[in-house]
Amino acid sequence: MFRRRSFAPFVNEYTRILVLGTMPGEASLAAGEYYAFKHNAFWKIVADLLNQGQFFESYEQKLDTLAAAQIGLWDNLFQCKRVGSLDSNITEARPNDFASLFKKYPNIRRLVFNGQKSFQFFQKFQAPLLADFDCFTAPSTSPANASFSYAQKLGAWKKALEL
Repeated sequence: MFRRRSFAPFVNEYTRILVLGTMPGEASLAAGEYYAFKHNAFWKIVADLLNQGQFFESYEQKLDTLAAAQIGLWDNLFQCKRVGSLDSNITEARPNDFASLFKKYPNIRRLVFNGQKSFQFFQKFQAPLLADFDCFTAPSTSPANASFSYAQKLGAWKKALEL
């Protein structure tokens, strides 16, 4: 088992929507970037919804696009043990400090969970906070979530990212 740690949150004082994953996968950890696995649909969805379908030139452009839309990123878990990238392999999960984050960034009003597992971890560790937010569980953008087509994922994420 390998001990994994999440990234710092990508948020600022204007963030109104916070997209929450579980824990970065191996490709993301290696790249030091959220959703870096080339088959994960997250950035394609963001490009289609917020960048007129245009591919991003850089990771910085991806983040700038999210920031302009007042969208932030973080993960439920600060640390865990996991072999590979599947959420089902996570053990010894330790949550991130959401109470402090929400106190520092009070404009966050909506939480969008990237898949059911993300919501389950938040519910397990942060249940009292759920009542304070408009919450939306979107289909996981992971290629492991083959039960949803790209079009279905795109439609659900469009609803999730609207305020």
